[in-house]
Amino acid sequence: MLKKLLSTDLSKFIDINLSILLLRFGAGAVLFTHGLPKLMKVFSGDFSFADPIGLGPELSLILAAFAEGICSLFVVVGFGTRLSSLVITINMAVALFIQHAGDPFGQKEKALLFLLMFMITFFTGGGKYSLDKKIA
Repeated sequence: MLKKLLSTDLSKFIDINLSILLLRFGAGAVLFTHGLPKLMKVFSGDFSFADPIGLGPELSLILAAFAEGICSLFVVVGFGTRLSSLVITINMAVALFIQHAGDPFGQKEKALLFLLMFMITFFTGGGKYSLDKKIA
Protein backbone atom coordinates (compact mmCIF):
# COMPACT_ATOMS: atom_id res chain seq x y z
CA MET A 1 0.00 0.00 0.00
CA LEU A 2 2.82 2.43 0.86
CA LYS A 3 4.42 1.69 -2.51
CA LYS A 4 1.15 2.69 -4.22
CA LEU A 5 0.90 5.91 -2.20
CA LEU A 6 4.46 6.90 -3.11
CA SER A 7 4.17 5.90 -6.77
CA THR A 8 4.54 8.63 -9.39
CA ASP A 9 2.52 6.58 -11.92
CA LEU A 10 -0.91 8.10 -11.39
CA SER A 11 -2.72 5.55 -13.56
CA LYS A 12 -1.97 2.82 -11.00
CA PHE A 13 -3.48 4.78 -8.12
CA ILE A 14 -6.36 6.95 -9.34
CA ASP A 15 -8.72 7.57 -12.22
CA ILE A 16 -7.47 10.87 -13.64
CA ASN A 17 -10.88 11.62 -15.16
CA LEU A 18 -12.58 11.22 -11.79
CA SER A 19 -10.02 13.61 -10.30
CA ILE A 20 -10.75 16.15 -13.04
CA LEU A 21 -14.49 15.78 -12.39
CA LEU A 22 -14.03 16.35 -8.65
CA LEU A 23 -11.85 19.42 -9.25
CA ARG A 24 -14.26 20.83 -11.83
CA PHE A 25 -17.31 20.26 -9.68
CA GLY A 26 -15.76 21.45 -6.43
CA ALA A 27 -14.02 24.54 -7.77
CA GLY A 28 -16.94 25.53 -9.98
CA ALA A 29 -19.57 25.08 -7.28
CA VAL A 30 -17.59 27.04 -4.69
CA LEU A 31 -16.85 29.86 -7.13
CA PHE A 32 -20.53 29.99 -8.07
CA THR A 33 -21.31 30.95 -4.45
CA HIS A 34 -19.20 34.08 -5.08
CA GLY A 35 -20.71 34.70 -8.51
CA LEU A 36 -24.37 34.39 -7.59
CA PRO A 37 -24.47 37.61 -5.52
CA LYS A 38 -22.78 39.42 -8.41
CA LEU A 39 -25.37 38.05 -10.85
CA MET A 40 -28.12 39.18 -8.48
CA LYS A 41 -26.60 42.70 -8.41
CA VAL A 42 -26.62 42.80 -12.21
CA PHE A 43 -30.24 41.61 -12.42
CA SER A 44 -31.37 44.08 -9.75
CA GLY A 45 -29.71 46.98 -11.57
CA ASP A 46 -27.24 47.76 -8.77
CA PHE A 47 -24.00 48.31 -10.63
CA SER A 48 -21.92 49.58 -7.72
CA PHE A 49 -18.66 47.68 -8.01
CA ALA A 50 -14.90 48.18 -8.10
CA ASP A 51 -13.23 49.29 -11.32
CA PRO A 52 -9.78 47.63 -11.13
CA ILE A 53 -8.76 47.96 -14.79
CA GLY A 54 -10.57 51.14 -15.86
CA LEU A 55 -13.51 49.62 -17.75
CA GLY A 56 -16.07 51.26 -15.49
CA PRO A 57 -17.88 49.69 -12.54
CA GLU A 58 -20.83 48.50 -14.66
CA LEU A 59 -18.77 46.54 -17.16
CA SER A 60 -16.42 45.30 -14.43
CA LEU A 61 -19.38 43.88 -12.50
CA ILE A 62 -20.89 42.29 -15.60
CA LEU A 63 -17.58 40.64 -16.52
CA ALA A 64 -17.00 39.39 -12.96
CA ALA A 65 -20.59 38.10 -12.73
CA PHE A 66 -20.21 36.32 -16.07
CA ALA A 67 -16.90 34.74 -15.07
CA GLU A 68 -17.86 33.73 -11.54
CA GLY A 69 -21.57 33.08 -12.07
CA ILE A 70 -21.97 31.70 -15.59
CA CYS A 71 -18.54 30.29 -16.47
CA SER A 72 -18.28 28.52 -13.12
CA LEU A 73 -21.49 26.60 -13.93
CA PHE A 74 -20.11 25.76 -17.37
CA VAL A 75 -17.02 24.31 -15.69
CA VAL A 76 -19.18 22.27 -13.27
CA VAL A 77 -20.97 20.52 -16.13
CA GLY A 78 -17.89 20.47 -18.35
CA PHE A 79 -19.28 22.64 -21.14
CA GLY A 80 -16.65 24.76 -22.87
CA THR A 81 -14.37 23.89 -19.97
CA ARG A 82 -11.15 25.34 -21.35
CA LEU A 83 -12.68 28.59 -22.55
CA SER A 84 -14.69 29.04 -19.34
CA SER A 85 -11.62 28.25 -17.23
CA LEU A 86 -9.60 30.81 -19.19
CA VAL A 87 -12.23 33.50 -18.53
CA ILE A 88 -12.22 32.65 -14.81
CA THR A 89 -8.41 32.55 -14.71
CA ILE A 90 -8.23 36.05 -16.19
CA ASN A 91 -10.85 37.26 -13.70
CA MET A 92 -8.92 35.77 -10.78
CA ALA A 93 -5.63 37.22 -12.05
CA VAL A 94 -7.22 40.69 -12.06
CA ALA A 95 -8.58 40.09 -8.55
CA LEU A 96 -5.24 38.82 -7.25
CA PHE A 97 -2.72 41.08 -8.96
CA ILE A 98 -4.69 44.30 -9.40
CA GLN A 99 -7.74 44.58 -7.13
CA HIS A 100 -6.09 43.00 -4.07
CA ALA A 101 -2.49 43.91 -4.90
CA GLY A 102 -1.95 45.93 -1.73
CA ASP A 103 -3.97 43.67 0.56
CA PRO A 104 -2.47 41.20 3.04
CA PHE A 105 -2.05 37.62 1.86
CA GLY A 106 -5.12 36.43 3.76
CA GLN A 107 -7.33 38.57 1.53
CA LYS A 108 -5.57 37.39 -1.66
CA GLU A 109 -5.66 33.73 -0.73
CA LYS A 110 -9.05 32.83 -2.25
CA ALA A 111 -8.23 34.51 -5.55
CA LEU A 112 -4.90 32.66 -5.68
CA LEU A 113 -6.51 29.29 -4.95
CA PHE A 114 -9.21 29.84 -7.58
CA LEU A 115 -6.58 31.01 -10.06
CA LEU A 116 -4.57 27.81 -9.56
CA MET A 117 -7.60 25.50 -9.69
CA PHE A 118 -8.95 27.00 -12.89
CA MET A 119 -5.50 27.05 -14.51
CA ILE A 120 -5.47 23.29 -13.93
CA THR A 121 -8.94 22.85 -15.45
CA PHE A 122 -7.78 24.96 -18.40
CA PHE A 123 -4.84 22.60 -18.98
CA THR A 124 -6.77 19.36 -18.39
CA GLY A 125 -10.02 20.26 -20.11
CA GLY A 126 -13.31 18.69 -19.10
CA GLY A 127 -12.15 15.10 -19.04
CA LYS A 128 -14.14 11.96 -19.76
CA TYR A 129 -17.09 12.91 -17.54
CA SER A 130 -18.07 16.19 -19.19
CA LEU A 131 -20.40 17.65 -21.79
CA ASP A 132 -17.31 18.53 -23.81
CA LYS A 133 -16.61 14.80 -24.19
CA LYS A 134 -20.24 14.04 -25.11
CA ILE A 135 -20.29 16.79 -27.74
CA ALA A 136 -16.90 15.88 -29.21
